[in-house]
Amino acid sequence: MNIYIGNLNYRVREADLQQVMEDYGAVTSVKVVMDRETGRSKGFAFVEMANDEEASKAIAELNGAEYEGRTMVVKEARPKF
Repeated sequence: MNIYIGNLNYRVREADLQQVMEDYGAVTSVKVVMDRETGRSKGFAFVEMANDEEASKAIAELNGAEYEGRTMVVKEARPKF
């Protein structure tokens, strides 16, 4: 399952996020979206987890949780059309 994580602190790095998500299960990939011009984080990321059940548990427990001083928005990523 592909998971969207928004409202992240701009200092959060992919390795930090991977550690948090691995508490819930195996993480396939982590991608913090960066601004092309400034090279800074845009404050959101996508995490891919192999097991949908573990991903759903992570979404349920982390949505609205505070991380690095910000309240995260965590939900299943929807494909772009």
